[in-house]
Amino acid sequence: MCTYVVAIDFHSSIFSFFLSFFVCLSLKYGNGYVDVIIAIGAKVPQDDRLIDIIKDMVTEGSVYLYEALDKKVYFKEATILVPSHWKSKNVTKARTESFEKPYTKQYGECGTMAEYIHFTPEYLLNDAVIQLYGLRGRVFVHEWAHLRWGVYDEYNKEKPFYHSNGRIEATRCSKNIEGQFYEVTAGGSLQPCHIDPQTSLPTDKCKFFPDRNQNTNSSLMSLPSLDSVSTFCRKNEHNNKAPNLQNEKCDNKATWTVIFEDSVDKDALQTLKPLESPPPPPSFKVVQRAQRVVCLILDVSGSMEGARILQQRQAATHFLRYIIEDQASVGIVTFSTSASTLRSLTIIDSDITRETLVQLLPKRASGSTNMCLGLSQGLHVLQKDNGDVLGDEIIFLTDGQATDNIAGCAPSAIQSGAIISTIAFSNSAAQALTEMADKTGGIFFIAKDDMISNQLMDAFASLTLSTGDYTNEPLESVGARTSDWFNGTVSVDQTVGNKTSFVIIYETRFPSIYIQSPSGSIYTQTNMSHDGLLKTVTLNIPGTAEPGDWKYSIQTTSNQAFTITVTSQAAHDDVPPIIVKTHMNQQFSDGTKPMTVFAEVSQNYRPVINAEVWATLESETGSEHTLQLLDNGAGADAFQGDGIYSRYFTKIVNGRNSLKVRVKNQGGQTRFAVQKNSGAPYVPGYVVNGVVQLNPPKPPVSEEPLEVGNFTRTATGESFVVKLSGTTPPNFPPNRITDLSAEIQEDTVLLSWTAPGEDLDQGTAKSYEIRWSFDLDMLRNSFSNGHVVNTAAVSPHEAGSVEQHSFNLSFPIQNGTTLFFAVQSEDEQNAKSETSNIAQASKILHGPKPPGVSNPGMNLTVLVISLCVVIMVICFIVAVTAWAVRRRNRFV
Repeated sequence: MCTYVVAIDFHSSIFSFFLSFFVCLSLKYGNGYVDVIIAIGAKVPQDDRLIDIIKDMVTEGSVYLYEALDKKVYFKEATILVPSHWKSKNVTKARTESFEKPYTKQYGECGTMAEYIHFTPEYLLNDAVIQLYGLRGRVFVHEWAHLRWGVYDEYNKEKPFYHSNGRIEATRCSKNIEGQFYEVTAGGSLQPCHIDPQTSLPTDKCKFFPDRNQNTNSSLMSLPSLDSVSTFCRKNEHNNKAPNLQNEKCDNKATWTVIFEDSVDKDALQTLKPLESPPPPPSFKVVQRAQRVVCLILDVSGSMEGARILQQRQAATHFLRYIIEDQASVGIVTFSTSASTLRSLTIIDSDITRETLVQLLPKRASGSTNMCLGLSQGLHVLQKDNGDVLGDEIIFLTDGQATDNIAGCAPSAIQSGAIISTIAFSNSAAQALTEMADKTGGIFFIAKDDMISNQLMDAFASLTLSTGDYTNEPLESVGARTSDWFNGTVSVDQTVGNKTSFVIIYETRFPSIYIQSPSGSIYTQTNMSHDGLLKTVTLNIPGTAEPGDWKYSIQTTSNQAFTITVTSQAAHDDVPPIIVKTHMNQQFSDGTKPMTVFAEVSQNYRPVINAEVWATLESETGSEHTLQLLDNGAGADAFQGDGIYSRYFTKIVNGRNSLKVRVKNQGGQTRFAVQKNSGAPYVPGYVVNGVVQLNPPKPPVSEEPLEVGNFTRTATGESFVVKLSGTTPPNFPPNRITDLSAEIQEDTVLLSWTAPGEDLDQGTAKSYEIRWSFDLDMLRNSFSNGHVVNTAAVSPHEAGSVEQHSFNLSFPIQNGTTLFFAVQSEDEQNAKSETSNIAQASKILHGPKPPGVSNPGMNLTVLVISLCVVIMVICFIVAVTAWAVRRRNRFV
C-alpha cells in the first residue's frame, strides 16, 4: 500500500504546512507517483471550487516536479477525499482513505518521510497569496520535498543573515540569488538597514528583497516564488555555511544529494531514466467516506472461558456505549468450532440500540479456534449492506493460535478491501494478526489478560477511523490492586466535557467509590449505574462536565484489582479538543537501529508545549519500562517546542510490545504554541529594474502563546514487534548532538549544547571530544583531523542537561575570522557518537557597513560590471586628457 497524504483543513493562519507520512515510488509504476491522497477536513463547508483548485495545483506541481528532478518523476494518480456531508457529484466510496491514519511516522530525521502536508482552504481559495508565496504548483513541490524526501528549508526566518568571509550574507541557497537589503518603515517607505551592535548583523526589521529576475534556477527549498527557480540546490552550488535547517539537520549536505543518496527514493531515482517526452497530467479520483461500517469478530473458543470472556464483554461494551459513532453500522460475529452471526449490521441511532447490541455480546466460550470461519462470516455480514466490503472495518479479537490455517485464508481477507484491525489477547495469538492489520491499513494491538493493565479497554477505545469529526477523548486509564483507598485526579479542560463518563471495573466485590467535581459536588454509588454481571460501575455526567480537576477515591474491602477509564467528547462543535497521538518509529525491529517513541500533543494543529508526557512500554512477557518524553530539540527529539515529545527506547525486549502514553499539564506551564510553519517563505517584495516593489503585508498570525488550563489525556499506540538476533539488546553509543552553538567573545570561544546520554539520550556519557577548523568541509568529512580542544575539565552531565564550555585558542583571533566547531561523545564501552552538527562563529570587532542597496555577497557578475565601469571611466579620462593635450599643442 502506497499512500501520500495532503490535508485541507482549518487553522489559525492562512498558510500553514505540517509534514510527514508513508509513501511509495516503485519501478512497477514507472516514473509516476501514485496514491496521493488529498483529504478535505470534515469541518470545511462545501465549496466545489476546492476540488478544481486542488486538481490544478497537483497538475501544475507535476510539471514542476518533472523539471526539478531531471525529468525523472511526476504525479501520476491522486485521490481527493471529500467530507461525508458534501453533496458532491461523481464521487465513489472511499476504501482505506481516511482523514487521519496511523501509519509509521518519523519526525525530523534527514532523508526520512514526514507525516502530511497541511493547507488551509483560505490559502487555496485566495489567489492574492500567490504573489506572497509563489505559484501553488511550485509551492506544492516545495512541500512534497519535505514530505517525501525529508529535506528542509534553506531559508531561516529566525536567522535571515549571517557572516561569511567578513561580509553579511542573506540565508539562502544558492548564493547566486541576488537582491537588496532594506528596512520597511511603518509608512511603507524604504530605508537602509541598521546593524545590531551585539551581533554585528542587521536588526530584525531588515529584510532581503530578491531580484525578480535571477541568473540561477535554484533552489525550490529557498525561494520557490521566483520565476527562474525550477530545481533543487546541487552539491556544486550548495551554500553549506548558511544557518538553515537543511544544513543543520542534513550534515551540511545539498538538497539534491539528500534526495538522490539518502531518501527513500534513492534507488529508484538513481535507476530511473529521464522520460523522453513530458508526462501526461495526473488522473484524479474523488471519493467520499460514508458512515462507518464495523463488524466485531470475537473469539469464543474454550481458552476464552472465565476471566477472558468477561474482559472481552467489558471492553466491547465500552466500545458500543461510548466509542462507536452515532449513525455507524455495527454487526457482531463469534467464532470457535463454528462461526455465528449474533447481529447483522445495525445502525447506531439511539442509546436503546447500543444497549441491544451490548446484551448480545457473548457470555460463554468453548470449542476450537477456527479463525478462517470467523473472518469469512464477518466479511459476509459486511457485504449485506451494499454488496461489497470496500472501506468497511473488521475488529478481530482472538486469544490463541488458529486451529485452522489462518495463513491460508488471511490473503483473501487482505484483498477484500476491508480495513482489518486485530487484537491479540494473549502472547500466543497468531502472528497473522500483525500482517492483516499492516496490509489493510488497520491497527494491531496486544492486550494482556491481566486486568490491571486495562490494555483491552485501551485497545477498543483506540479503534476509531477518523472522518475528521471529533470523537471521544480518553482522559484517564489506570488500574491497581489494593485493599486500601486509591485516589486520583482527572482534569477536564475547556475543550472537552460532553458525554463524560467514569467507568470502574472491579474484580470481585463492589468497591466504595467517591467522585468529586471541581465545585465540590460529591457523586457516590447512588448516582451511578451498577452492572453486577459485567462487574462495572458507571457515572455519566449529564450535560457538559464542569471544567477543572475531578477527584476520585476508590476503596476495596479485599485485595482486588480494578480499573478506571474516563472519556469525554468535545464541549463545542466548533472547538476541537486537545488530542494525543503516539507511535513508535518502527513497527518491526531487529534491534540494529534505535527505536524511538513519539507523542504528538496538539489542538487543531496547534502544538501543546511544556506538557508532562510519560510513555509506558510493556512486553508480552511482562517487562515494563517507563520513559519521560521530551520536547527539547535534543536526542531523539527533532525540534524544540513543536508539541512532538520524543525519546529513544533502549530496553527493547524480544516479542510483541504495547505502548501507552499519559499526558498532563506540567506545573501550570503548558501552552498552545505558535506553529513554526515549515512552508514556502513569505517574500516582502522583489527588486524589478533596480527598484523594490513591495508585496502586501503577510497575513497576521497571533504570536502570543496561549495558556492551557489543567488537562489530562491518555493514548494507546499500535503494538510493535521486536526480533533480536541475540537475547540482549545491542549497546548504543551516545546520541548525536544536534544543537551545538558557538559564539566568539573577543578571543574566547563559548560552546553550548544539550548533553547526550550513555545510551543514546539516557544516562550520562563518559567524555567529550571537541575539535575546530577554519574549513567546514574538512571538519565534516574528517573530524579527527580537526584541531583538538582541551576537554580535561569538562565532565558530562546527565542526558538532557545544558552543557557549556569556554576556552581560548592558542592564537589571537583576527577580525572577520569564521571558525567551525564539532563535538563527539563517548560512553563507558568506548563507543563514540556521530559527529555533532557543525557550529560556526565569526569574530566581528566593528560591524560591517550596513548593506543598504548592495547585493548580498558581491558575486562575479557584479565584480565584472564594476571593473568594466572603472575601465570605461579611466578610458574616458585618458581620452579627455589626450584631447586636451592635442588642443593645447595646436595653439602652441
